Amino acid sequence: MSKQTVLREFLKRMPDFVYEYIDVAYRGDSINTQIGYSIDIKTFFDYLRIEKFPDIDSNEKLKPEHINQVTLLDLNKFQSYLKEYTVERTSITGKKYSITVTNDSSGINRKLSGIRGLFQYLYKNDLISENVTDKLDFKKLHQKMKRPLTTFETAQLLDVIYEGEKYFTGRDLAEYENKKLRDIALFVAYLGTGCRVSELVNLDIDDVDFETSSFIVTRKGGDEQEIFMPVQVENELYTYMEERLKNEAAKDKKALFLNRNGTRLSPQAVELALKKYCAAIGITDPDKCKPHALRRTFACNMIADGVDIKMVAELMGHKNIEVTHKYYAQYSSQKRREVMQNLDVLKLPD
Repeated sequence: MSKQTVLREFLKRMPDFVYEYIDVAYRGDSINTQIGYSIDIKTFFDYLRIEKFPDIDSNEKLKPEHINQVTLLDLNKFQSYLKEYTVERTSITGKKYSITVTNDSSGINRKLSGIRGLFQYLYKNDLISENVTDKLDFKKLHQKMKRPLTTFETAQLLDVIYEGEKYFTGRDLAEYENKKLRDIALFVAYLGTGCRVSELVNLDIDDVDFETSSFIVTRKGGDEQEIFMPVQVENELYTYMEERLKNEAAKDKKALFLNRNGTRLSPQAVELALKKYCAAIGITDPDKCKPHALRRTFACNMIADGVDIKMVAELMGHKNIEVTHKYYAQYSSQKRREVMQNLDVLKLPD
């Protein structure tokens, strides 16, 4: 059973407004993201039926008017509940069993984020009279700073992607050669535009326009945005497109980036490919081996080149500029290191 089918079957057991919310809010995101937020909403609904609406025997029967009755106290209690709770599962043999679920602050915030998004959707569509989640305090997190690729690491990564014959042998070499043009186009587009991995893999052939040197992506929330291509990105996409259009065995006729089976490439496959390239050149930092590292590198390069942070936010598709400021902090860290490395401690004043 495909993940898309799993999501559809899951949402059939939820109210219609949840299906509509997931479709609108997470259109363009990976199927795993959509399933994850759907599960978070189910957890919330299960809690509401036990604690607030015991007469309602299934999540399908919950309506916006029930959500409208949720108070800040209910949400605070749910936040405490998320630290540790028990859920009932059924094995493939039909036997029921219980498991205990625990969440750290990051996990709690992610679940609350999906709930807040649902409330915002219902409020904007006049299905509830107040968005009570605006009053909810999220858990404070002490986030680890994730670094972009250095200039040297970026050059190494591009070398293995362009010249994989120097790095791979046997079956790995054959696999590399089969997907070489695709991966060059994909990862150069990633480094050159800062798009999300979900936005790139969801590109269709018709989304790319070489006359305007741009392509259309669907951002988080469903908004479309025209992305203008640097010359290197346009050249590599054009080269790959020539091969792609000759692929008569493609099962997915619309998708731009295909896997070995001829269907649309998944975000998970992109991550696996990047990890393989990183392993070949000795990049071991797990944060730098994930596709988002390329997006982070793009943002830091833009800031280093003097591009205004508001423009960077627009290029990245950030609706909240505070998200972009995180990349500025990472760039600032690099500049502080350069200043300190060039400091001559023993130099005497004139």
